[in-house]
Amino acid sequence: MIIDFHTHVFSPQVKKNRQKYVDSDPSFAILYSQKDAKIITADELIANMDRDGVDISVIQNIGWMTHEMCVETNDYILESIARYPGRLIAFCAVQPQAYDAALQEIEKCANAGAQGIGELRPDTQLFELTDEDIMPPFVETIVKHDLILSLHSSEPVGHVYHGKGAITPDIIYPFIERFPDVNLVCAHWGGGLPFYAMMPEVKKAFTNVYFDTAASPFLYTPDIYRRVAELVGPEKILLGSDFPLMPASRVVNEIMATDLPEEEKNLILADNARRLLGIRGS
Repeated sequence: MIIDFHTHVFSPQVKKNRQKYVDSDPSFAILYSQKDAKIITADELIANMDRDGVDISVIQNIGWMTHEMCVETNDYILESIARYPGRLIAFCAVQPQAYDAALQEIEKCANAGAQGIGELRPDTQLFELTDEDIMPPFVETIVKHDLILSLHSSEPVGHVYHGKGAITPDIIYPFIERFPDVNLVCAHWGGGLPFYAMMPEVKKAFTNVYFDTAASPFLYTPDIYRRVAELVGPEKILLGSDFPLMPASRVVNEIMATDLPEEEKNLILADNARRLLGIRGS
């Protein structure tokens, strides 16, 4: 089995009217203002999953600036998982600064079958993970519904690219310490956060923290799989492609080419995601 934990889809309306959404939402514009930034629908994702041998994909929303855009795009994601049960899993977006409306949107999405919230982007959504007015009720609602939180992460060094952002390990770690009960997935290898697991107190704080491999070939050499497995354990790594940025097969092939034991490869390809998402059976 292969589970891609990090993909993005948009409705045909968003795909057809890209410029309208670029003009109206700065977060969307950062990621999709360039014409070569691919936008796909859920139907197109399923076709690519079938081609690449992916059994299940988690479709994550993005960090929209406004509550209204979160609601509009969440509705499409929830509709998509209803059309493709067993193939697609929903992670919905919220703008935490919408306060009660954001909490109500989390409730709505959870009741409609969503299993996570994300991909949250505090830098472009213009809120702080340390905000004591916003974050405690936000996290409390997520934990109440046993949801997973996906957080965009980026490296404090290295090359600059569209969508890199500023959610670096020093931003993420205080949130992990403050809210240890939330199941947190740090996208894009947590911006290098696993390397700090050589500090005992940091590794201890990773009890409910996971790292996905989204866009890994654009960021790190293939050694990263073995290095992170040694530092935090292979059970903390989730296959993610960031499709349509790249095909899932590219990341799968990179994992299969490593010298990791087969059991550890299987953990990364699907078993960790199955456990985290509560997927039973074959």
